[in-house]
Amino acid sequence: MPVTGTTRRLTTAQALVAFLARQYTACDGVNHRLIAATWGIFGHGNVAGIGQALLESGPEVMPFHQGRNEQAMVHAAVGHARQSGRLSTHAVTTSIGPGATNLVTGAALATVNHLPVLLLPGDTFAGRPADPVLQQLEVPYAGDVSVNDCLRPVSRYFDRISRPEALIPAALNAMGVLTDPANTGAVTLALPQDVQAEAYDWPEEFFRERVWQVRAPAVEPEELAVAVRELRSARRPLIVAGGGVRHARAQDVLGAFAEDTGIPVASTQAGKGALPHDHPQDVGGVGHTGTAAADALARTADVVLGVGTRWTDFTTASATLFQNPDVRFLNLNVRPADAHKMGGHQLVGDARTGLAALRDALKGHRVPADHEAECARLKAAWEVRVSAAYAPASEDARPTQAQVLGVLDTLVTGDDILINAAGSLPGDLSLLDHVPTSADAYRDEIFGPVLCVLRAETYEEGLALINASPFGNGTAIFTRDGGAARRFQLEVEAGMVGVNVPIPVPVGYHSFGGWKDSLFGDHHIYGNDGTHFYTRGKVVTTRWPDPADGPSGVDLGFPRNH
Repeated sequence: MPVTGTTRRLTTAQALVAFLARQYTACDGVNHRLIAATWGIFGHGNVAGIGQALLESGPEVMPFHQGRNEQAMVHAAVGHARQSGRLSTHAVTTSIGPGATNLVTGAALATVNHLPVLLLPGDTFAGRPADPVLQQLEVPYAGDVSVNDCLRPVSRYFDRISRPEALIPAALNAMGVLTDPANTGAVTLALPQDVQAEAYDWPEEFFRERVWQVRAPAVEPEELAVAVRELRSARRPLIVAGGGVRHARAQDVLGAFAEDTGIPVASTQAGKGALPHDHPQDVGGVGHTGTAAADALARTADVVLGVGTRWTDFTTASATLFQNPDVRFLNLNVRPADAHKMGGHQLVGDARTGLAALRDALKGHRVPADHEAECARLKAAWEVRVSAAYAPASEDARPTQAQVLGVLDTLVTGDDILINAAGSLPGDLSLLDHVPTSADAYRDEIFGPVLCVLRAETYEEGLALINASPFGNGTAIFTRDGGAARRFQLEVEAGMVGVNVPIPVPVGYHSFGGWKDSLFGDHHIYGNDGTHFYTRGKVVTTRWPDPADGPSGVDLGFPRNH
């Protein structure tokens, strides 16, 4: 940007705040403020620069939220970005020092999930009038490394602003990445302490209002034609809706497309809620934490249309879910790097635009009646299981986690937001109690946090349930009786046994060390098989003459050269 015409004298921090306050995104004819607010924790690395600039600008220009933990600030900013459909986000500023490394977890979350967030950590003096500064990282091999460099691998864009004028191209690049649907994520502008407070004559052009149009590219006609042919010929199609459906605001067109064609829709964890649960074609989550309905359909699907999904291991059950040898994948994704996964046919484009084009091209087409009937049957059977998991054993019984979720399910509306931690909560949506041995959930081996509860009156009955299963990956017993524990180890038919340990999987290269149908391949990875597998054998052939043939009988001396 040439420095011509009118200029405005401001510090670098003041210029950055003024610039951010004038950035907007545009979608469907509506403008949204790109940086809606700034979170901050202040110290020597940012209080005299960004801190002063935020104070002087006031909440009318840039609203400010006081943070107490750097990681929590990023999570809050990312949550705002998710709920805004990636049309808006927050900035996060910190001082220089070890505290800035707390940004890394949140930055990784944002980048992995393609959610925009702007990080503004303070940095060491660019001019080095004082070296080192308080809590500065010092490494013997480089003088220009700070703790902020650990943000490089988890940022979509990283720049260190070593001169005031360097902010102009860096800030424009940062906004371009934040508003790019295919490449958005964490953006880091590291701001040295002295540069933040350095005054400069900024061109007024830098502060003009900018509207960044959120692109929604259409799929190439040739790519679309191939997908249409595949879907028309499919006998057992399935749609897997990922987080990209929500980011592209494609829920309505997805629902209409599924309703027109009868194709069932499963969802990834990020895509949960892409369709309401009572939509006739919605079959719930898929993969490790999926429903029995969705996973049964996935195992036999012949064409799978993935919309806005990265096909992670939880979605594919570690590449074991889609078992039809002739299955073909179609991937509608705005990001080319995700569109070719699973060896699928690429449909590079916006989810909403692409689904609308597929709906028009498949007008009048519907899946075979037997497939539609099977989807309805599986969905109804799953609803019965969910109702059983939600039902309390008695009015006085302590509720399980699943039953608490059932109560929440009756209270929340479409406008409510449920925030949960990781761990068992995602999987508890798939908790099944009172499962009979005739149920698919007992007969099928499910990899992931899906808990099926079968009840037994005695130790012998419980042992018989385990040993009668065709699978034998891992099992556990909880007891204070050493004799019972020893008996269980000897009698149970499973490859990995835990005593008062809930998940008896040793830390190793993989966990498939079970018995019976749980064993993948020909050998175990633990015990003698593992030793043999990882040991290079050597065959040595020797011949020794009989000692009786020698003149002095058995020679017990050390070998020596003659």
